[in-house]
Amino acid sequence: MYSKIISLRFPKGMVNEPVIVNLVKKFDLSFNILKATIYPRKEGLMVFELSGHRKKFNEGIRYLKSLGLRVENVGQGIKRDEEKCFQCGACTAVCLTGALHIKRPEMEVIFDADKCSACELCVSACLAGAMEVTFDKGILN
Repeated sequence: MYSKIISLRFPKGMVNEPVIVNLVKKFDLSFNILKATIYPRKEGLMVFELSGHRKKFNEGIRYLKSLGLRVENVGQGIKRDEEKCFQCGACTAVCLTGALHIKRPEMEVIFDADKCSACELCVSACLAGAMEVTFDKGILN
């Protein structure tokens, strides 16, 4: 089983098309949406993990590109400077995937890397400047 986190940008003419349904049916792939912002008659962005056999995965990526969608590889990571962090929890309020959450009753901020979508919202929300999201983006061939 092959799996990658990718971002998909939809031009405004494609947001009403069943792109992901076709991707799953035609290429026997599975997906997990990590983040999506899609507005009718406007552009859209979706970050998701796509999984399946490598050959089918590559065929699916070619299919997406043939539709005029921009497909990018997203490898994410997050770093927290423990000396700067004062455990205020501001980052948890903006984390859409729940990767950053507060452990109770200790009130400790916990990071679950498996849930992270590398959206960078926590970086701007961190009052202490302790959060650093790094991601290596590149257009898939």
